[in-house]
Amino acid sequence: MEQTGQRMPPTALTELAAMAVLLERLERQPRKATAQQYRDVVQRVSRMLAEAEPGMALDALLSAAPASAVLYENLQYAHAGLCRSPLDAAMSAEQQAAATIARARRPA
Repeated sequence: MEQTGQRMPPTALTELAAMAVLLERLERQPRKATAQQYRDVVQRVSRMLAEAEPGMALDALLSAAPASAVLYENLQYAHAGLCRSPLDAAMSAEQQAAATIARARRPA
């Protein structure tokens, strides 16, 4: 199923892709929606992400939609950590946090 040289997302991701585009717009223009409207979009995208089948299509969608990628990473954090962050950056952040905590625990 191709259209103008681009692969179309699986049907299950089509609605998620549309909502991800809406979330990106709201992120770029925060005053275009009320807090409740924004919250509703975030909750709906979060539900869709929780139900989405992992794979290349979802990865491509998340690469194109940074706000949705952040939501996905937050949803997966409990068992996958910073699953979409580059490993070097995640490791560096963890090491810096550990060093800061160790310094804070030292007596003054």
